[in-house]
Amino acid sequence: MKRLYIDIDGVLLTKEGAPAPHLVEFLAYATENFDCYWLTTHCKGDAGPAIQHLSQTVPSEAMPFLEKIKPTNWTTLKTEALDFSQDFLWLDDYVLEFEKGILKKQGALDSLISIDLDSSPNQLLEFVEESKKSSEE
Repeated sequence: MKRLYIDIDGVLLTKEGAPAPHLVEFLAYATENFDCYWLTTHCKGDAGPAIQHLSQTVPSEAMPFLEKIKPTNWTTLKTEALDFSQDFLWLDDYVLEFEKGILKKQGALDSLISIDLDSSPNQLLEFVEESKKSSEE
């Protein structure tokens, strides 16, 4: 099963801190079809803070899906937590140029999906639809 690394702020939550449109549908699909991992400043080896952060704003029906997402651990760069030996996708709203360079060096730049909820508020739903299409092919 392909890994999916998920950021929180700007991906699951808008920049204003509200739940992203189609959040529950995205989480249901993602946790069913991917091996999901947190890749966020809210999780450094323990998923508890990430879930706590989200529990204050997301609908209660999202909670069972959030609890299925595994923690990652990293110190300086999020790329430290990526397992480059596995096929993966990484959803993030802001990735450092240095991290992009590491992805490029590893041949994994195409695994990064840049999320911009301001210009594309339905991006999580689009991810689900595109994933469904590519899994049918």
